[in-house]
Amino acid sequence: MIPPEIEPETGSGGGATPPAGSTPEDKPEALLQNLMLFGEVLRRLGLNFGSANMLDLVRATEDVPVGHKQDFRHAARCLLVHRKPDLPLFDEAFQVFWRRPSAEQTTRDLRSMGEQRRYRAPQVRPASGDEEGQSQDRESSADEAAQPAVDLTRTFSAREVLRAKDFAHFTTDEMEKARQMMAELAWDLGRRRSRRRIPGPGSQIDLRRTFRRNLKHGGELLELAHRQLKTKPRSLVLICDVSGSMERYTRMLLHFIHSVAGELGQVEAFLFATRLTRITRQLKYRSIDEAVTQVSRAVPDWAGGTRIGEALRSFNFQWSRRIPVSKGVVLIISDGWDRGDPELLSREMARLQRSCRRLIWLNPLLGSPTFEPLTQGLQAALPYVDNFLPVHNFDSLQALAHHLNDLEPRKQPSLSRVHAARDQAGVPEIVAGNPEFPGTAKPAREINPALASTFRHPLWGQRRT
Repeated sequence: MIPPEIEPETGSGGGATPPAGSTPEDKPEALLQNLMLFGEVLRRLGLNFGSANMLDLVRATEDVPVGHKQDFRHAARCLLVHRKPDLPLFDEAFQVFWRRPSAEQTTRDLRSMGEQRRYRAPQVRPASGDEEGQSQDRESSADEAAQPAVDLTRTFSAREVLRAKDFAHFTTDEMEKARQMMAELAWDLGRRRSRRRIPGPGSQIDLRRTFRRNLKHGGELLELAHRQLKTKPRSLVLICDVSGSMERYTRMLLHFIHSVAGELGQVEAFLFATRLTRITRQLKYRSIDEAVTQVSRAVPDWAGGTRIGEALRSFNFQWSRRIPVSKGVVLIISDGWDRGDPELLSREMARLQRSCRRLIWLNPLLGSPTFEPLTQGLQAALPYVDNFLPVHNFDSLQALAHHLNDLEPRKQPSLSRVHAARDQAGVPEIVAGNPEFPGTAKPAREINPALASTFRHPLWGQRRT
């Protein structure tokens, strides 16, 4: 049984009126229980405060009695509310909790108020001009008079609004909520087959295990042991742009990289503006604030210019052979604003695409409906990109997670499809050795006897005795 609610007295009395059926000796205990219950309700509504704040509120009741309702409300607001958006929630919860008990009901499970506020479906009321709807509203309002409801319109769609909001417009509190939402995403790139083999139902026979297993049969090969290819988690390489044009998204993208690196095992992360910097070791910190601090110290060209081609060239020549890229997925996060050589960018993108399993470009500007890839950097890079996806809000990150979880191998055009496409386009028959069709079989060259080797073995042509 939840203790009866304390009825605040707005008169000149110096304390709260004890609930019905209680004695003056039980008054401090009932007050403490109601204060703890009030703190639990506020936590269920989303307010963030610690136990020390509740202890301060209990001590404050010695100087600010509960009977002085307005003074007690302001004292509780100063101690328990730390964010401006939480002020309306606190005022409404205070008004509902410290209300005058009704005559029919003196106790109520106030712990369910927060759950109703978070999970109850919104009530749709008819238009004001509908007389039947107005009469129903009067009946329902009369039934609910003894039990006031909490308005849901202030918190019902907050999470949905945050999912569709652009990262560039996030506040500090919204970044913290988004970081918690990122931790709920599931990242799975699948597994890849390695060259090593392990015991299993494969096609290759394991001779050593076969002989050892059949020793009990006197050496007769009655049981065959097989081996199969070993599988490993697929690696992920993140190459993120931290130049001046990406500064609005840098913080949230670092949260994203830290979240992915914490869930997946084989993750390599790089940042670039005018030069490439590896930050895989800095992401090992569990705290995102400490990781961002270490990353900012390690990157010398933070919020500088942009040279994507030179950064990719450094990655291809210095890191592609040192980290598992050949069978992994490479994510390039950039807006495409490049001040380098477009030909260099095109050449390095082609080399990077040949060396990885899938090359994906994430552009935060792609979420805008008016965006067009008109920059020279994007025009040079897009022909070698397997997937061009947005990364401007939480919904785009969730779509990226689903895309990576269902990733398929890069589709290569088969020879039959090439022939069918050429026949449909009216291309003439391919002639062997035609330079216009590279990759076709070349005709056999005629050997000139005059240019043949003049070496002849002394025993050639002699009969054996």
